[in-house]
Amino acid sequence: MKKQIVKAIMSAGVIAASMLALAGCATKSATSKGNTAGNTIKIGVNMELSGAVAGYGEQQKQGIELAVKQINAAGGIKVGNTKKKITAIYRDNKSSTSGAASVATQLANTDKVVAIVGPATTNDGTASIPNVTKAAVPMVSPSATDPNFTLQKNGSVQPYVFRACFNNDFQGDHAAIFANDTLKAKNVAIIADNSTDYGTGLAKAFKKKFKGNIVTTQYYQSGDKDFNAMLTAIKSKKIDAIYAPGYYSELGLVIKQARQSGIKVPFIGADGMADPKLAQIAGAANATDIYYTTPFSTLSANSSKLVKNFMKQYQTEAPTFSALAYDSVYMIKQAIEDQKAADSASIAKGLAKIKKMPAVTGTTTIDSHHNPEKPLAVEQLTQGKIAKVYTVK
Repeated sequence: MKKQIVKAIMSAGVIAASMLALAGCATKSATSKGNTAGNTIKIGVNMELSGAVAGYGEQQKQGIELAVKQINAAGGIKVGNTKKKITAIYRDNKSSTSGAASVATQLANTDKVVAIVGPATTNDGTASIPNVTKAAVPMVSPSATDPNFTLQKNGSVQPYVFRACFNNDFQGDHAAIFANDTLKAKNVAIIADNSTDYGTGLAKAFKKKFKGNIVTTQYYQSGDKDFNAMLTAIKSKKIDAIYAPGYYSELGLVIKQARQSGIKVPFIGADGMADPKLAQIAGAANATDIYYTTPFSTLSANSSKLVKNFMKQYQTEAPTFSALAYDSVYMIKQAIEDQKAADSASIAKGLAKIKKMPAVTGTTTIDSHHNPEKPLAVEQLTQGKIAKVYTVK
């Protein structure tokens, strides 16, 4: 009798354990797809709409709004045999890492979005990664450029992190190639923002590729206003150009104060300069002989119908960051249509497989590190206006 009771208890235990195991599998299966679209496809926007770099966020919001408007006007995104329209949910991360992390959680867990566009900056984007990964919701940053942004610490790719822009190594390398081959610069000074991975990463990449002499490297902090001391140190050196990786908010002042101090050499920068506010801050007359690497040039409308149609939507000059955000939405659309599914895990798989997608910033293929492969341009400013574009290979 005792043996029978023991056997019964053991059998019950095995059954209970099996049920728990099955329940565990069921729970895992139920959550493995992250969020799933309902009647509409909800795309979250984790963006710097106020704070220090709100200029980028506002431009990107314009690009996102245009993409959503166009896609919905065409009937929406094809999901298998049906079409679903997009609802974009905008949340302001206030240009802060804590704000970006909080917004990521809110969009993924409360709003139940299936994908996220943003944040704009590397630091804010990096702060969002743990929360989107935990929720299994992919995010596409239009402009986070740090090489390690899409990678885990062990070097493997972040499964839910993608970008529409070049990374710093690619931009820094090509800026150096431009300085070498086009400007024929032999001696260069560097002025870099050392409070961000963006500034330090670009400076490091440029130094590796530049064939001439780096005469001096001067650093500033985000939010600085007075650059006269470092410019005085640079003015005493014999230089052919200045490489200045950073954001328009500080670099506009750097250029203004440099020109006022009598420094006339060309400035070379990255896509952080690609904002009309750069010339507004520097002054149009001072914003001459300025060059910056960018994934998008308005002058490419001369040879691209896609870019031409994109630019028609803007009353003023179409900003680079609007174009990158616009393409980010279309990357999500492409992923959904390729996978014939609108759950977040399928979207992540689709994003990783994008090949030769037509885009306003250039035909795009996503590589194994979730970076885009596409052409790079260098725009030249004269009197604050884009006067010429170069292609750097």
